Formats: sequence, structure tokens, C-alpha cells
Amino acid sequence: MKDLRYRLTFKVEQEQLFRDALAMWGISKRALTAIKFQGGQLLVNDIEQNVRHSLKQNDLVTIIFPPEEISKGLVPEDGKLEVIFEDHELLVISKQPFQNTIPSHDHPNGSVANFVAAHLQQQDLASTVHIVTRLDRDTSGIMCIAKHRHVHHLMSEAQKKHEIHRTYEAVVHGHVESEQQEIMAPIGRKDGSIIEREVRSDGQFAHTDVVVLKRLIIGGEAVTHIRLKLHTGRTHQIRVHMASIGHPLVGDTLYGGRRDVIDRQALHCVELQLYHPVSKQYYCWHTGLPKDMQSLLIE
Repeated sequence: MKDLRYRLTFKVEQEQLFRDALAMWGISKRALTAIKFQGGQLLVNDIEQNVRHSLKQNDLVTIIFPPEEISKGLVPEDGKLEVIFEDHELLVISKQPFQNTIPSHDHPNGSVANFVAAHLQQQDLASTVHIVTRLDRDTSGIMCIAKHRHVHHLMSEAQKKHEIHRTYEAVVHGHVESEQQEIMAPIGRKDGSIIEREVRSDGQFAHTDVVVLKRLIIGGEAVTHIRLKLHTGRTHQIRVHMASIGHPLVGDTLYGGRRDVIDRQALHCVELQLYHPVSKQYYCWHTGLPKDMQSLLIE
């Protein structure tokens, strides 16, 4: 029977304790516990060893991670995924608007996670869905998914170090005066709401760069096509920051926008830059604006 467990192989460059090498390679203590008790293996030159083993130069280490079980409540569903990039560790897609990233009470089916779960099953991978960059239901564009728990851990560490960069384009109400600006304003949950966020002094630090691409008049109203770069990843960050300076996203009724020209917030992730967590290769992926946003920009 084929072994479907995810594995990594390293060649030892210097003598050291196995434990130290594992830490250097980014293997977390949580992962080591799972390897030990949930069906993984640590091999040195194809012989199973523990973390106290002394490694020698040119030893070949194989780390076999335990099989993952799909999350409870996540039902694999066949559905279309617009794949931009895929390898053994990562899946990068372009998400359509009106699709949840993960199932919710109101939308238990048809999410990106549902479709990805089926996609992984079709590849005979012993893993579940790990969302790296999440998008709101009505936001479209590039998303990154890790195929294994360890890969997700490495990507989370990269996010903490600000090594993953996302760029968005949006259409907002009004003509934004400054050609470019930084918005650094803390964001927290609005009192009395489980969904809405706001700029507030006791919130989490949030940093957004804004560049004006074009100022237009749509149906007699001033709007601005902007490009935004996120330095942090707070919930609703772009929507909250733009509303806080008096320019809510067109279509974003939660934060003061109107839906007379588009039936969702006009927000799309156009670019994702990162270093691959295993190969360390640099990638930069792009995707164009969807038709509903393109139509807004025709004067």
C-alpha cells in the first residue's frame, strides 16, 4: 500500500544533535509531538532515530509527518478552482466573488475549503485544508492554501516576519486627494457587533499603503481606483482603513458604501509575493480585475 504521508528530506551539513537540526529546519515542537504519537517517523539514513541522536555530516534525514484528518464539518465538494500555481506544498488560486473561504452557518457549502478538500482527495494526499491568506466572501482575487500542517506553520512564521506581501485594487467613493499615503491606525471589534470592525485606540496595529491609480466620475459621482499594499492582516483592514479616512469601498454597505453600481465591495487581490517555504524560491503571482470591477472603470 502506498505511503501517502508528507515527507521532507535534508542533507546534514555539520555535526549536531538531531533536536537542534530539526529546530533549524523549522520543525515545531507541536509537529514533533505529532510525529512521535500520531504516526510519523524520524529517519537518519533510513533508520529510525530519536531527537537525541547525534547527526554526522552528509547524513540523510527524512522527516515523515503523520497523516492528517479532514476537519469535522468540512465536506469535500467537487467545484471549479481557478489554479494559478500548484506544487506538493502550495496551492494558489484566484477566488471568485460571492464565495466563502471556509464554510459558515449561512453558507455551509460551496466554499473554497470545500472545493480544495475534494481537490486534495483526488490527489491522494493525506492532508486537510490550511488557509494561508484568507479573503472575505465578497472579495475576489489571489489566495494561498498550504497542503500540509507543517507547510502552514512555515507560512505563518513568514507572515509574522512580514515576508508575505499582498497587493489589492479597489474602487472607493470620492476622489482621494493624496497620490499616495500610509494609513497606520489600530483596528478592533466594534462594540455590540460580532462582525463589524473599527479604528480604535485599543485595537491591533494595522498598516496599509494606498496609491491612487485613477480618479473617475461614475454616474455623476466621484470615485477613485486605488492600489493597496497590506503590511498587516487584520480582519476587514482595507475596508475599515478606507472608511476611516472618508472613502469607503464602492459596494461596501457595512462600512458606508453604496451598491447602486456593483453588488459587492469593489475589492480584488491582484498580487501575492512570497518565498516558497520549502524550496525558498521567490514567487510573484498576478491576476487581473474581474469583469464587474473592470466595468466600473470605463468612463
